[in-house]
Amino acid sequence: MYPDDNPPLISIGPRVRKSPYFDATRRYGAKAFTVYNHMYMPTGYTDPVTEYWSLVNDVTLWDVACQRQVEISGPDAFELIQLLTPRDMSKCSVGQCQYMVLTDTNGGIINDAVMLRVAEQQFWLSPGDGDVLLWVLGVAARSGLNARVFEPDVSPLQLQGPKSPYVARQLLGDSILNLKYYWMVETSIDDIPVVVSRTGWSGELGYEIYLRDGRFGTQLWERVMEAGQDYKIAPITPNLIRSIEGGLLSYCSDITREDNPYVIGFDSFVDFDQESDFIGKKALMKIATAGAQRRLVGLEFRSAPFSASNSQFYPLQDGDLDVGHVTRCTYSPRLEKNIGFGNVPVKYAAVGTELTYSCPLGEIPAIVCNWPWFPALKKIPEELRTAL
Repeated sequence: MYPDDNPPLISIGPRVRKSPYFDATRRYGAKAFTVYNHMYMPTGYTDPVTEYWSLVNDVTLWDVACQRQVEISGPDAFELIQLLTPRDMSKCSVGQCQYMVLTDTNGGIINDAVMLRVAEQQFWLSPGDGDVLLWVLGVAARSGLNARVFEPDVSPLQLQGPKSPYVARQLLGDSILNLKYYWMVETSIDDIPVVVSRTGWSGELGYEIYLRDGRFGTQLWERVMEAGQDYKIAPITPNLIRSIEGGLLSYCSDITREDNPYVIGFDSFVDFDQESDFIGKKALMKIATAGAQRRLVGLEFRSAPFSASNSQFYPLQDGDLDVGHVTRCTYSPRLEKNIGFGNVPVKYAAVGTELTYSCPLGEIPAIVCNWPWFPALKKIPEELRTAL
């Protein structure tokens, strides 16, 4: 979308952490990286469209060790977890996962994370880009709670795509097919200690494999690739196209500290009835009463196919007036149209509202629409279970 015949390179050095899978990703053709949570993360092996089709048709493997885990454990671990988020986490059982947002005193979103309840008083947070560890350490220090906060030796991979259950069964046996969506199990793969969860950021069927000893990164990567050979497994990176299609939001793009849960449609993750005086509770109660001033909306763009996503927050306009911005956008091969998200005042959030996207390609009509376009797949279809 924004052509650059001489794109900038990223230098590889000791200052930024390498994941346990870094060497394997290089051998398998990773040709571009970014820095995410102070760690190198692959951003391309082939091209986004080729990787998209591998994801929606077959099975893929991603290095997402950059989702650097934050462990909270100890006698008051749950109380600290509940202090961090407006979502009532009391219904989360051991072995279950929950999505959560972390809010500041103004109700703004510090980050979002998948929480894994590994034990009664042991939790892992798998966050987006940002220094969540430092935030939680600061909150813990002021809370007076008896909880330990640290980064454990845990490095996730994502195994995603409609054929992922086939590969998971090859690795872990038939029992893994009974793992429910947003649940986890502690197990091992060839004596390599892992936690496996039915989670992921793809919109497709999938699993996350949390390696519990970084020394085995290359060995685990190779074992998963071997198990997936009969199913056309391909190494890819988090896919922009499928994440937008599925309404999977990205922190620092679709979600920022300027946004509260009501802006991005996460009303259901705010529970004022719980006893906890979570961070931002008073501010969020005021926002809930007054109503959010802005909304994250779905957009469809009437233009030639975008060849890449936006490199910055270009404006959305009503006439000559800048009223919002596009957070992410892409061309969807299945829909054969350009789609994305925009952050706009509530008065412009109604479906059918017509705006103008002002970007290097020109002035492009942008129409507010319903989203997601392809909802995330959560249940292994019965016909697939039968085939397995």
